[in-house]
Amino acid sequence: MFSNQFIGGLPVEVTKKKALKNLYIRILPPEGKVVVSSPSTCPDEEIKLFVLKKLPEIMVIRERMLAQVRQSQREYVSGESHYLWGKPYMLEVVKGGNKYRIKKVPNKIIFTVPEGATRESKERAFNEWYREDLKRVLANITKPIEQRMGISANEYRVKNMKTKWGTCNIEKRRIWINLQLAKKPIECLEYIITHELVHLIEKNHTHRFHALVETYYPTWKDAQKKLEQMPLDYLESNDLFFEEK
Repeated sequence: MFSNQFIGGLPVEVTKKKALKNLYIRILPPEGKVVVSSPSTCPDEEIKLFVLKKLPEIMVIRERMLAQVRQSQREYVSGESHYLWGKPYMLEVVKGGNKYRIKKVPNKIIFTVPEGATRESKERAFNEWYREDLKRVLANITKPIEQRMGISANEYRVKNMKTKWGTCNIEKRRIWINLQLAKKPIECLEYIITHELVHLIEKNHTHRFHALVETYYPTWKDAQKKLEQMPLDYLESNDLFFEEK
């Protein structure tokens, strides 16, 4: 069941689902859209009270989202800034040959493209380069994290997600990592891996869940702060949420 409501002066999208046991508030960038998911039996008045209780925090998050620097759409031309593992590199585009080639040198990324390459084809090639580098780093850091936590996933996969840094399929023990994390400092990736692995211990974002994240990655707040402060990609967005048991 879906409805739009105004609560505390804000438009709120409410979806009721039979499978849910708890109330969730999700705040989606870039505009700070407020979305509530609730059990199908939850009264509208209870939803309203929950949103109103969280309203001061919601407003702070929405203001931060609207203020966060967001890159314009990348055209993949010389002089653009592109991030890799938290560091900005100036792009140098060279035309020649019939294949895309990308080479990272100090402070610069050299991108060789065929004549007549479109923005879309350059973006696909660049994202594939990010994907391969992210997979390379994942292969090196997941095992130490799993060993420290005493828990492991069956597999890690990468995809370009608009609203999540990572997701966990608990039944299949499969973790998906957002391609955009290749642009962030590596500690951000470590934090997201830890966060998703904790879901294999504690399914929902309960107090115990957050306590486990704190135990396994004590500097998670610093990593989260970097995710919030660094410029966001044109296509990229992360969401924040509240939950009520």
